[in-house]
Amino acid sequence: MTSFAPDSIVLNRKLPLWYQVSQSLRASILGRSPEDPLRLPTEEQLAEHYGVSVLTMRQALKELEDEGLISRHRRRGTFIEPGVRRGAPVRLLGSVDAIVAQQSGMTTELLDHGPVPVPAGLAEYFPGLAEVAAYHRLRCDEKTGEPTNHAVNHIRPELAARIDLDDLVRWPMTKVLRDVVKADISRITDTVEARLADPETARLLQVPLLSPILHYTGVTYDAEGRVLDVAVIHYRGDRFSFTVTLDAT
Repeated sequence: MTSFAPDSIVLNRKLPLWYQVSQSLRASILGRSPEDPLRLPTEEQLAEHYGVSVLTMRQALKELEDEGLISRHRRRGTFIEPGVRRGAPVRLLGSVDAIVAQQSGMTTELLDHGPVPVPAGLAEYFPGLAEVAAYHRLRCDEKTGEPTNHAVNHIRPELAARIDLDDLVRWPMTKVLRDVVKADISRITDTVEARLADPETARLLQVPLLSPILHYTGVTYDAEGRVLDVAVIHYRGDRFSFTVTLDAT
């Protein structure tokens, strides 16, 4: 019988190996394709795949079993639970409307806002500015109330002065800038990276420390090439996948 093939991982020897292995296997399971087999390789095969002992592998599998992601059967093997939910896709389809639509079905809580010094990592986007306005928002599933992503928008001060906070609870920042502030949005450049949740992100998204997350950066430009907004969003890795569609015509 064909077994599911998990992704590989480079282990950090300063962190518990069983935890790193469990999180890597967890991400592989939640991101699998529907046609992938449900049967996992044996403990020995998985241990060899990750470069750990069988005892470490057993501890990692117990973590996933306790979470309900897998079931273990004597003599039959270990299987992914067929009802495990795959994440909703983060779709970057090349239009502002697609980005606005991405946040539908979510409720939004404005956690904090106000002027902050331009973060060192974003200085290249805001030359000549000492401060930007930062807006921290937490989005939750409309039906379950479960946190899905945490967003921080960095906005030019002159635009921030025209933003109504109530609008940020109702709509994504892109819609507010385009339709309310009437900013001249020309293009948005998106970057998505795979990362592990730091303590603050883990707390906000209600996931274990070092859980896999999607780190999204969206840079919004006007027609003159000036940056209006830099959005940094952390998506729960167990709720989202990443999809890009390119039109070849």
